[in-house]
Order: sequence, then C-alpha cells, then structure tokens
Amino acid sequence: MVRPLVEVGALTVRFARQETPAVAGISFDIEPGECVGLVGESGSGKSVTARALLGLASGACVDADMLRFGDTDLRGLSRSRWRALRGSAGGIGYIPQAALVGLDPLRPVGREIADTLRLHTRASAAERAARVIELLTAVGMPEPELRAGQRPYELSGGLRQRALIASAIALGPRLLIADEPTTALDSTVQAGILDLLHHLQSEGTAILLISHDLAVVSRLASRVAVMQAGSLVEFGPTRRVLDAPQHPYTRRLVAAVPTSQPRGRRLSPSALPVALPVALPVYTPPVAEPTAPPREIVLEARGLSRRFGERQAVDSVSFTLGRGETLGIVGESGSGKTTLARLVLALEHPDAGEVRLFGEEWSTSPEGQRRSRRPLIGAIYQDALSSFDPRLTAGQILGDALRVGAGVGEAAAVETATRTPASRAAGGDNPWRTDLAGLLDAVHLPQATATRRPRFLSGGQQQRVAIARAIAARPAIIVCDEPVSSLDVSVQAQILDLLDDLQSTLGLSYLFITHDLGVVRHASDDVLVMKDGRVLESGPTETVFSAPTADYTRALLAAAPEVSS
Repeated sequence: MVRPLVEVGALTVRFARQETPAVAGISFDIEPGECVGLVGESGSGKSVTARALLGLASGACVDADMLRFGDTDLRGLSRSRWRALRGSAGGIGYIPQAALVGLDPLRPVGREIADTLRLHTRASAAERAARVIELLTAVGMPEPELRAGQRPYELSGGLRQRALIASAIALGPRLLIADEPTTALDSTVQAGILDLLHHLQSEGTAILLISHDLAVVSRLASRVAVMQAGSLVEFGPTRRVLDAPQHPYTRRLVAAVPTSQPRGRRLSPSALPVALPVALPVYTPPVAEPTAPPREIVLEARGLSRRFGERQAVDSVSFTLGRGETLGIVGESGSGKTTLARLVLALEHPDAGEVRLFGEEWSTSPEGQRRSRRPLIGAIYQDALSSFDPRLTAGQILGDALRVGAGVGEAAAVETATRTPASRAAGGDNPWRTDLAGLLDAVHLPQATATRRPRFLSGGQQQRVAIARAIAARPAIIVCDEPVSSLDVSVQAQILDLLDDLQSTLGLSYLFITHDLGVVRHASDDVLVMKDGRVLESGPTETVFSAPTADYTRALLAAAPEVSS
C-alpha cells in the first residue's frame, strides 16, 4: 500500500490576539499523483492551511499531531530547511492567489523564472532561457518570447497568473499547492491550465487545489475537503460530496453556482443584511410597451481603438449601455477587455473614437472638465489588493470614498438622480445615504474589518472592500473588472444578488468584465465577445450563449468546466 505523500493530523493554527483558531484541528492526506480540492468561504482557513504546509504562516502558532511531507517531519523545521524544501527539485511548489503581488514588479517575468532555475539547478544561461520559453508555452502564454521580456504591470491579470504557474512548476515539485490557480483566466486558457495540472498529476505530482470554483474542483480533484470557520465539515470523493452533499453548508455552496441560473433569479438562500447603503425612491425600469419611453443611453463607445507599440489592444469597438442594463464582456486574457475598461473610465486616451457619458463628451474632454463628473462612473478592479493604499485600513479606504460622494460627487449625484423617473417624481432629491457601517453590511463584512489593513484580509474580503468602495461614491455606472473572481461561490452568489438589488433599486448600469461564462450568463442582459482587440460577436446574452455564430465563442463555451460527473 502506497504511503500518502502528505499527511496532516489535527492541524491547528492560531494567530495572536484572535480568540478562535484560524484552523481548528483538521486532518487529511494526499497521495502521490492525487489532487485534493480545498473549498470554503473566504476566511474559512483554506489559505492558512496551505501556508502552514509551506512554512509561511508567519506570526502564527502552528501545532499538529502530524505534519509530514514525504519522509520529512515539517514540525519545527528551521527557516533554512523550509527554504530548501520550497526551492529544491522534488520539493513543494506554490502558486499564490494574488498574481500581481506574487511577482517582482522590477523584473521581467522571464528573468524571475530563470532566476529560480539559476539558484536551484546547474543549467547554463542558454538552457535556462530555453526552459523559460518552454514553461511559458506550457501554461498557454501567447507570444512567450515577447512576454518573457515584459514586467508584471505590462501583462493582464490572466497573463500574470500564467507566469506565476510557470515559476511554480519550474523545478518539478512533488507537491504543488495551487491557491486559486485559474482565477481571472478565460475558459479556453483555464482548460489548458487544468490539462497541464492533470498532466503533472499523471507524472506523479500531488496537488492541493484551493479554489472557490466548484466546476474546476470537480474536473481535477479526486477528493474534496470543505472548510467552514476553520473546521473541516465534509471530506470525501468529489462526486459524492458535490452530487450528494451531507453538510448544510456544502449544499449551500453547490446551490449557489450561477451556471444555468437565469437572469434575475437569486443565487443566495437569503438576502444580504438589510442595511444596504441606500434609502431612496424605487427606480422602475421602463416597461416594453408601445407607449414606453425610449431607451436611455448612459454610456456610448464609438469606434474605440488603442495601440501599444506594435500591438493593437482595442480595434474599432462600439457599443451602447442603457439605464439599468448590464453589458457583459468576455474574451481571452489579452483580448483587450481591461484596456477597453480603462478607455471607458478615461484612464487611457483612445487613438481613435470616443466615449460619451450621458450623451456628452467624456474621453475627449480635458481632465479638468471630467473631474466633477468622475463620481458618475465607478470601478471595481480585478486585483483588489493592488488598488488599495497599503498604509490605510479598510475603514479609511471607505471613508475616503464616502467623502468623495459627500463632497465633489454631490452635484454629480444630484444631476444623475434627476435623470431617473423615480427621482424626478421625488423632486430631484439626492437619493443616496451612505455610511461606513452600511457599506460593510452591504457587502457582508463584519464591522471589525474597518480596523484592518487590506493585506491582513483574505482575497475575498479584499474584493468585497473594493465593491463597497465603488458603491460609496454614488455612481450611475460601475465598470466591473472581474468583480467576483476571487470570491468563493457562496459569497459570489451574495455579491451578484447585491449588484442585482442595487441595479433594480437605483437603475445602476454595469459594464461587467469576467472570464466566468456562468457568471456573465446569469448577470448580463447583453454580451460582447472580444478577441485580439475586436468584437467578434455581440447581442442578447441568451441568444449568444444558445446559438453562437462565431467559432471562437463556441470554443469558449465548449471549454467552460461544469459541476458534473
């Protein structure tokens, strides 16, 4: 009988000044060549468990009856022995969750991968360079020779994630700990990454897969462990756990998956706390009757193009967004989705074309003229942590956003309110009333979050602070760049329901960028499919998903994983 490669017995992890342990006596094992999935809410202890297995749970007291990797007892290892274990061939590899902070911003990604080989192998410079290109190709990096010379800030979120994976597998680890390895990847690239991980399994690599995406877990893992509040509430064969979950929490996770859930249907079993950060007359969308008012266009893109050097990032893209509508944008990493978002936000200047906000010039106006209207259009960024000032607490970050809403945004918010039928009926009063406690409640965060700095929050908690910040400024339009990509499925469901609630109440409009086809199908009225900077297909979401006309769209849909046997 083959002995497990990893054995964890009664693992407990405690942090100072916390009454309850982050991980409370959990036990599991991983066989050579096996993938075990670890799922659960943000803050449930998944990443802390992974860091304990890596010797990276700094500032924590780690205790276990057994903590073994191969023939090595991990309890009480010195720092130098931990470094050797993480940096040696046949050791432990790690794919961290936050791609931007996981890479050195000062070095090209190819050099970062090559340095791993230089420090831990005897390969020559030429051999290292060839191996870097081989690794980048294996993880689906387009134009690997070009990308190897680029720094992380020059890459999209998905490309950064692939660079991280290439670095993690460079030394051929026996155990690969993958913390959300497919976050922000489109379905075709995600399928390629899962195929790569499956190939590593077939060669004997054991994988601990931490993911909020149950479809990804069901495709790769033979067993799945479900964590809640630091405890292991269910552990067993993947098909049994996902098809016939025994614990109520596991049943809620499975029920919250948005795939095949129609637009408008609630995903979470109960509503979020009622203290939403709004108090206003209800916005009633126009009824599709002959006497209905014409569709109100709040945002329009006309022939937008943007080039970076030899690369055409956005090529002649046009669309309109109506009041209270959601326009989804899907496509590969590097297809131009985020550049398009930056053009809409007037953070990039188009080489050609224009963006109009409420029928008025936006992208072509001087910044001085845009400043008073900036609160009309908010944003939720893909990499929440890198969008925060690390010196500020979550409460200070949200407080700044609230001051914008109460200050420079006041006139703009009132102007926006007067454009809605409900607010006109109410005499044009400013409909928004926000406070810090209400914002935290709205995104399902405890009040104590206000005192913590972002780096001490889980990835999902960071993303929820980012969503609260976007709401605080009282926008009419929110550009959502992967707004739920780092959230576990139950919290993702609550946030999608929250966005729906705010939209139906306030008439908010969303530009919704996501790699998750299940999410975009549930959340969007219309969808654009982008590739190489161009729109290949567009139309009502159900029409595009049910009868796609572009080969690329069909390939995206075919590659999307599902929670099925």
